[in-house]
Amino acid sequence: MLALAAVAFAVGAIVGAQHGTSAASALADQFVSAWTRGDYVTMYGDIDPASQREYSASSFADIYEQALRTATATRLRIVGRARASGTDVSIPVRVSTRLFGTLSLNFEVAIAEAGEGPPRVRWSRSLSFPGLRSGERLSRRTSLPRRATLLARDGSVLAESPAGEASTEGTRSSPLGEAARAVIGTVGPVPASRLATLEAQGVPAGATVGLSGLERALDDRLRGRAGGALLAGGRLLAYAAPRPAAPVRTTVSPTVQRAAVSALAGQLGGIVALQPSTGQILAVAGIGLEGLQPPGSTFKMVTLTGVLEAHIAAPHTVFPYATYATLDGVKLSNANGEDCGGSLELAFAVSCNSVFSPLGVKLGAARLVATAEKLGFNHETGVPGAAESTLPAAADIQGELDIGSTAIGQGQVLATPLQMAIVAATIADGGRRPAPSFLAGSASGGGRQVVSASVARTVRHLMIGVVREGTGTAAAIPGVTVAGKTGTAELKSACKPETETGSGAEGKEASKESCHSSESEASNTDAWFAAFAPALHPRIVVCVLLVEDGAGGTTAAPVARQVLEAGLHSGA
Repeated sequence: MLALAAVAFAVGAIVGAQHGTSAASALADQFVSAWTRGDYVTMYGDIDPASQREYSASSFADIYEQALRTATATRLRIVGRARASGTDVSIPVRVSTRLFGTLSLNFEVAIAEAGEGPPRVRWSRSLSFPGLRSGERLSRRTSLPRRATLLARDGSVLAESPAGEASTEGTRSSPLGEAARAVIGTVGPVPASRLATLEAQGVPAGATVGLSGLERALDDRLRGRAGGALLAGGRLLAYAAPRPAAPVRTTVSPTVQRAAVSALAGQLGGIVALQPSTGQILAVAGIGLEGLQPPGSTFKMVTLTGVLEAHIAAPHTVFPYATYATLDGVKLSNANGEDCGGSLELAFAVSCNSVFSPLGVKLGAARLVATAEKLGFNHETGVPGAAESTLPAAADIQGELDIGSTAIGQGQVLATPLQMAIVAATIADGGRRPAPSFLAGSASGGGRQVVSASVARTVRHLMIGVVREGTGTAAAIPGVTVAGKTGTAELKSACKPETETGSGAEGKEASKESCHSSESEASNTDAWFAAFAPALHPRIVVCVLLVEDGAGGTTAAPVARQVLEAGLHSGA
């Protein structure tokens, strides 16, 4: 009987041990499986109560996320069965990383004694990444290689770092000198807003990266691949040598770039030149990428497109002559109180507010906003570092005056020269909106069709009229047909109360409000001009913004002409 009891006890002990081992393996497998999915909620629920009291769920998740960024991890996999030794369970995993290749490591998971409750993971910081031993923390020491050289579209050097050195702030030089500064941009310390993203790519916190212009837009290609050591405490887990990037060829034309900077002549403003069929950016001067200002009547390209698409009017539709339009009881005047009207074609050529504000009301906020968004507003441009041009949602444009003001590029509309160049390029390329790019060879042509070809042709025809006989004659080039649109955007409200003597018996004065558009106050207006040439077979689009510099047709149009001529003569 004693022998049988001893055998039964031994069998029970073995079965109990096997059951305990099985439970421990299952828990460890669940814990590591959750890690491969980024399911930190499940992981946190598996750890022992003492660790839960010490670490909140969010700080627990942060520890794991930080470890993955440190390792530059991109993919996590369990690659074998759990192996248990008492309450310790080893699970083989593979970690794919950006910098260090694929790491084959073991997750060593300790399981706490079950007691009366379910088993739990006996957690410590060494469980934040596989391969760590007790007391070890994961860290890395990395550095960037020498920053790659920027090349112009013709293969000449645009910017380079000193030989044998990684770039640091202020050390990038260019054979074009000051002419290249605006398009090249700057380099400097990693901004806080990009720190986590770049850390996950292996970029050290103290590195120098692109902050603006080409340096920002092409930063991923210029940095090369960081290299260095991945450490578990003082032990080397992995090593990768830094790998410099090849020279990056851009779309920038040195000839057009020099012309843009020369034409801007140090004024506060921005210029962008691009190829309409490809979206390739030929030049940037001043605040061409990030300068957000009300676009004024250049926005009438958008309004006209919407009106034509909705069949509200045609080029020969006739409108009454007037010096202002009355919207919500408010007089919205033409520039300098001019009397204009006639055909839609003529009204566009002379930029007649008293025609286009009511047309915007007829079009309605929903269709006006939808047209603007098709042409790129309220969307990122696709050029890193470039500002997004915006207008309010249709529901937030309330009343006739708000809609009418929006239709002429006032109200709360904000645009960059890049955005208005995109609008003009869409018209130039038959209604296909290009994706702007600084990277040579990245654009294959044939942007996304957002406006019908017939409507685009009509808008182009009316833009030709602007330069031939309207407000943009200063952009005319002998022997070349130029299409364009002027803009004179008011920066401060021009609405003020007026009084009119009533016709009633008491002769009381009635108070009204009038919005006067005056081009004589240069300090209160931004000058704009967007154009392309040759109009029938466009090769270059230019948009000019001159901040607080008067009327677009007077100051911005001649600047645009200089850049257009340079582009056409260079064969851009």
